[in-house]
Amino acid sequence: MKVLIVEDEQHLADGLRFNIEAEGHEVKVVGDGAPALEVLESETFDAIVLDVMLPTVDGFEVAKTLRERLDYTPILMLTARGRPEDVLLGFEAGADDYLPKPFDLNIFIARLNGLLRRRRWTRHEAKAAKTGRQISVNSRTIDFENLELRNGTELIPLTLMETKLLQYLIDNEGRAVSRKEILEDVWQLQEDTDTRAIDNFIVRLRKHLEDEPNNPKIVQTVRGVGYRYVNPA
Repeated sequence: MKVLIVEDEQHLADGLRFNIEAEGHEVKVVGDGAPALEVLESETFDAIVLDVMLPTVDGFEVAKTLRERLDYTPILMLTARGRPEDVLLGFEAGADDYLPKPFDLNIFIARLNGLLRRRRWTRHEAKAAKTGRQISVNSRTIDFENLELRNGTELIPLTLMETKLLQYLIDNEGRAVSRKEILEDVWQLQEDTDTRAIDNFIVRLRKHLEDEPNNPKIVQTVRGVGYRYVNPA
């Protein structure tokens, strides 16, 4: 499979390239966000390893721009400090997974291979559909294997984090789940993290699921607590 590394630290980029190629994948390296976006306009990749701290266009902006282009190539984001705020900003921008620097190489390869497996699944939709991980919500079909939501003829790609949050809410149907629970159970972050990113994820899910997103019936706000999923059936 084909992987793009966006990393300005040459020694780190060289090391990542060596180890990803050792896994049998093709690798291309770019040292900044702006040229990465140019490359991604003309080439297709199966995953992107994206550093946050880049000389001109940072990783958050690269991820956000790709998602606005409706490019849903899986993104593994590398953060310098691993601060919870940075992690949530990455997820909000559209990253699928993250690793704080410094990281263990074996963990990096495992995370990247996990994203590449998901990429393979999206290319074998018929096979994945047989797993039964599809549900119908408000005349929409959610495909958890392929990270997709279908609304009639419209196909809406979902990020991994959007899918995880939606799955969590559905698994806790009828129960108000707190922001603390979402942070810890969905994203493995501490409860003192800024929770505004969660609210932004909820806004996006409502746009996908609700007939009237400003008057939500399915993903409800429970004042002072968090959110509750209610099956409209």
